[in-house]
Amino acid sequence: METGVIVSTYLKRKVLFDVYYSFRMRHTKPAMLVLFNDGQDLIHCGLPLMLSELDAHGIINPLMIVGIHAGRERKQEYGIAGMPNYEGRGSKADAYTFFIMKEMLPFLHQHFHKINDIPKAFAGFSLGGLSALDIVWNHPDVFSKAGVFSGSLWWRGKSLEDDYDEYKDRIILGRLREGVYHPDLKFFFECGTEDEKEDRNKNGIIDVIDDTLDVMNELVEKGYQYPGDIVYHEIAGGKHDISTWMQALPAFFQFLSKN
Repeated sequence: METGVIVSTYLKRKVLFDVYYSFRMRHTKPAMLVLFNDGQDLIHCGLPLMLSELDAHGIINPLMIVGIHAGRERKQEYGIAGMPNYEGRGSKADAYTFFIMKEMLPFLHQHFHKINDIPKAFAGFSLGGLSALDIVWNHPDVFSKAGVFSGSLWWRGKSLEDDYDEYKDRIILGRLREGVYHPDLKFFFECGTEDEKEDRNKNGIIDVIDDTLDVMNELVEKGYQYPGDIVYHEIAGGKHDISTWMQALPAFFQFLSKN
């Protein structure tokens, strides 16, 4: 593992990041660059050993994974660019997007020359998953795959007590609905059956699964194939925690290694 830091003009802070490789030879050209929100959690997922074992068994292609550490204003920097939720959270999501596109990626291209022309993916946990999905969706010329683990896809423009509408007020659904189909994009979604207990529409399905399935349906309406372009990985008994996401990571890395 390597570590680094960027002094971000857009975020007005130092951004720490860790770099992991799924292969032993530093000069090997990776098959894909993978950015990860909440990158500080990856070391707790046992990522180095996991990647080593997957590589040793030939299960995955060579991957370069960059775990971007969240800052103190995580709930402001993550979200949907230009569209804060009803509580005003996500107010700096546009600045975070600029950081990724204009500072993080150029820095990586400058210091790791072998990644300039390889495919790129973006993933994250919880609110970081929402952020990753939004950035991939809005930059299909740069990213080809998104990974969303226990995604905060409920992110809404109105409170539940303020004439909330399931169809209109979940912000990511509107973002997808307003967008256009990009044929090269592929998506990985993970949920645990015990991710939470909330069930706002009282249909017997916890919200994180409900919201994820609705996002998947929106993508299918847009033209993506399920199964095929979209992978759904549900973990029985899985919770909203690092140990559950650790269980899902091998499936995600295999997803990245497929065309």
